[in-house]
Amino acid sequence: MSAAQSVSTHDWAGKAAVAEKGRWLAYRYLLLRRFSQVSILLLFLSGPLFGVWIAKGNLSSSLTLGVLPLTDPFALAQVLMTRHWPELSALVGVALVLTFYATVGGRIFCSWVCPVNMATDTASWLRRRLGIRTGRAPAHLRYWLIPCILVASAITGVTVWEWVNPVSLTHRALIFGGYVALGAVAAVFVYDLLIAPHGWCGHLCPVGATYALIGKPSLLRVSAQNSSQCNDCAECYAVCPESHVIPIALKGKEGASPIIQNTDCTLCGRCIDVCAPQVFLYTHRFNHKRA
Repeated sequence: MSAAQSVSTHDWAGKAAVAEKGRWLAYRYLLLRRFSQVSILLLFLSGPLFGVWIAKGNLSSSLTLGVLPLTDPFALAQVLMTRHWPELSALVGVALVLTFYATVGGRIFCSWVCPVNMATDTASWLRRRLGIRTGRAPAHLRYWLIPCILVASAITGVTVWEWVNPVSLTHRALIFGGYVALGAVAAVFVYDLLIAPHGWCGHLCPVGATYALIGKPSLLRVSAQNSSQCNDCAECYAVCPESHVIPIALKGKEGASPIIQNTDCTLCGRCIDVCAPQVFLYTHRFNHKRA
């Protein structure tokens, strides 16, 4: 049975891991990611809901505790394409963001910060439970969307993506209400559930593609260091939102690095969670040892 065929048979990925390692270790990084995502949302919601302003703005541009500016690189690129020069705080904010994600891991944003990930993960889980099997979107479409959106911003003079960005719309919906904003998240959920598995994060989102490019020199990686223990259950493929990054590290030729080098990897840690033989682990990019 091929990996792809095996993946399609999983309705409860991680069952063997629960039996082998216990429920905490089988869901550890999933739970930590949810804690991270909800906590970041609460930083922004604390002001409107409780009158305690910790973070103002949204994930495109924010100011934390009145002193720490953070700016999304893709949002700033659109601003520059509209021929508007950003404020100094925005430039400082983008420098901080670029430094962090280029050092730690670009797509950590997608799996540990972005609130839309909670919707897409839920859609993925529901697909497996319902046995839904549908096609895929073009794999590299998100990378082509980056220049298209930047050109559109230059032509129109507005930050095009920010009008439809589900991440920004989610923040607006939670703070101000509004069914249109929530409709964007619902559309992403339905797309991932019925049209293409991991379709939004894995094929369409230009923000995720931007962070994948930023994260190329990053230190944090996932390694299939204990690949000799692999029992071919394919549960890592079942849960991975970017399953094409796994084979080279897991089943590469003799002497190949066990490190997942492809920066499409979101560093979500689900492959670590669901692997009963404990093949995968977090490490740094220079650790090429196999057990």
